Amino acid sequence: MTARPLLAQLALRAASRAHSTVTDCSCEAAATLADRADATVVRHAGTVAKAHAPGTGRADLAARLAVAAALPDVLLPPLAAALAGLHGRLVTFWPYGAPVDPADPDAAPWEAAGALLARLHRTPAPAGLPPMRGPAKAALAVARLTAAGPHPASAAVLGAWRALPAWARAETAASGPGAALCHGDLHLGQLVRHPAPDGPWRLIDVDDLGVGVPAWDLARPAAWFACGLLPPEEWTRFLDAYRAGGGPAVPAAGDPWPALDVPARALTVQTAARAVTKSVAEGRPLDEVEECLVDACARMGSVPPRSAADSPK
Repeated sequence: MTARPLLAQLALRAASRAHSTVTDCSCEAAATLADRADATVVRHAGTVAKAHAPGTGRADLAARLAVAAALPDVLLPPLAAALAGLHGRLVTFWPYGAPVDPADPDAAPWEAAGALLARLHRTPAPAGLPPMRGPAKAALAVARLTAAGPHPASAAVLGAWRALPAWARAETAASGPGAALCHGDLHLGQLVRHPAPDGPWRLIDVDDLGVGVPAWDLARPAAWFACGLLPPEEWTRFLDAYRAGGGPAVPAAGDPWPALDVPARALTVQTAARAVTKSVAEGRPLDEVEECLVDACARMGSVPPRSAADSPK
């Protein structure tokens, strides 16, 4: 089944759900918010329908939906706990939230991201919740790079991966003392305002949510800061808000890097691996940002990780 029939039928599902909750709908064509192999997302009025990645486990997704429903002050709650199906893909329904405006970087909600993340990490994880999927996605990105074929940048990326401690290269990298309820894929694209357009910020996308090392959720902004891709003032806004909210991933004061070094390295490798794999598939050279990530991997391969970060908290 091609993606286009899936997209069209998902739009019909979104419209049907929207019409079941409102009496006045403009019935404009559904807007496609994402159409990727791992997620197809469409919006009709105030309703969003998402077809999750093929192979998504029903029980795991149901557990993650239950967490979102139970934490409406942190996570955008689903419109229904029941899971629908479409062409072998699980489908969920959500209220529409206004995303971060990429054209206005000065208004990026770094404080909200830090505060919400701290609140999530301080919430006890319910029994039976699966592991947070961030580490598994890093390992998958490296496996895909290995299978993609030769590329001049591959050696630096794979060298940085091999230099990480074993726990960071494991697909769960999660359990044990200090494990917490984690988002698993934190970046600014995972925040929306609900109700739109100016309601409070909430985290979205529960596909990777689970139990894990909380520092992993800070790893992407930490990695971008370390690579020079995130300005220091924005990193400070995020980190200060996380600390002010009592987030357990880093000490309340002092140098946060011993806790963040290894996860930030792993996210740098993941992002670089994806970039190189994509460039091989598209037959094009790396762009400036991608080169920056590969250069960071080259530096990481020659500098051992901070010793205090050699094991999960």
